[in-house]
Amino acid sequence: GDHCNIHANSVIGSDGFGFAPNSKKEYTMIPQIGNVIIEDNVSVGSNTVIDRATLDSTIIKKGTKLDNLIQIAHNVIIGENTVIAAQTGISGSTTIGNNNLIGGQVGIIGHLKMGDNVKFGAASKVIKNIKQNQTVFGYPSMEKNEFLKSYIIFKKLPKIQEKIKKLESLLEIK
Repeated sequence: GDHCNIHANSVIGSDGFGFAPNSKKEYTMIPQIGNVIIEDNVSVGSNTVIDRATLDSTIIKKGTKLDNLIQIAHNVIIGENTVIAAQTGISGSTTIGNNNLIGGQVGIIGHLKMGDNVKFGAASKVIKNIKQNQTVFGYPSMEKNEFLKSYIIFKKLPKIQEKIKKLESLLEIK
């Protein structure tokens, strides 16, 4: 596309990670004969890798900004005006909607669909589809309010465990 900025050491169009086991229980590479389409006003940070598709196209839509050290696997589609921070990995055949904000070190497994206007907290691990207009955190990723409630309980688990042990010992004495 026009007005794109591709920084040093980025790799665009490398083979996707496609292998199939053969009769000898060895892995044979599946030819990756697709391509990569980068639309207008896209920025690709240093050392970012965008794999070409197996048959079709890996697509980075207009206005998207990719930080350094990002892995975008084969057949991925990233929607318009999405921003992705460093050390994020997006596995194959995943679709990211428009206007998403993806924090650093987010991992997204393959074959998922992310809605529009989703915010991903840093270091989240996404293992299911995410609907539009959500904010998700954690591993596995969950909606922001659910994550915050769970985190409060998680921080208290050592004290809760102590109380349970005391109660168990009291019950054993009686």
